[in-house]
Amino acid sequence: MNWLPPNGALHGFAFDHLLRWNLAIVFWLFIAAQALLLVALFRRKSAASPQRPIRPHSPAARVFHFLPLAAITALYVWMVFTSHKLWAARREAANNPQAVQVEVTGVQFDWYFRYPGDDGIYGTLRPDLVNAPAGNPLGLDPNDPHSRDDIVSAILVLPVGRPVDLRLRTQDVIHGLFIPGMRLKEDAIPGMLGHLQFTPTVPGDYAILCSQVCGLGHSRMQARLRVVSEADYERWLAARERAALAARGDTQ
Repeated sequence: MNWLPPNGALHGFAFDHLLRWNLAIVFWLFIAAQALLLVALFRRKSAASPQRPIRPHSPAARVFHFLPLAAITALYVWMVFTSHKLWAARREAANNPQAVQVEVTGVQFDWYFRYPGDDGIYGTLRPDLVNAPAGNPLGLDPNDPHSRDDIVSAILVLPVGRPVDLRLRTQDVIHGLFIPGMRLKEDAIPGMLGHLQFTPTVPGDYAILCSQVCGLGHSRMQARLRVVSEADYERWLAARERAALAARGDTQ
């Protein structure tokens, strides 16, 4: 499937395989449907005579009508179950204690990525404190000790080979987190907390887009995912945490 961007996620191979099968099945069903229409058309013309009356309710006609319908129904049921299994693995799997925790927030027209810091606990967010020009785009509460080491970034940096648990939020309208290179797409819905799990396997930079038309600036709502080595990730995380603590007046 050369028309897809290169895959960089562990689950991407299964996704591409399933997509390839689904597209092939739909293509051949389309060809079969056109062939059946032509067969029915010519059979009707040849049978439309007093010597060979048309018998649309004969047992053979019923089999001809319902057997393909039953086969197609069974095929689509199989496609639903196989696709749901792959879908659920990204959203319904048990939390992995070793997974990298990142909170993704969509806001017209930017993506923000929050890491919980050394304490592993996300700080409190208050809508009345949201002030992007002042450096607090998510509304971190400075009075919450868990907020002091939270890292807020405009790019998503992840270590290669480690599971990742993303939780999705939005401050305003519906946004669609779409990372084609990771074969991920999930909507961030107001008032709901979404989850995505995946494992990046190929280092590099990947585009992060918004798949929902979220306003006049929708086309510029883009960010970057950077997959790096474990050592580079730890260095980046430590530097960003020191900067966050310094910016909040904490010298620890």
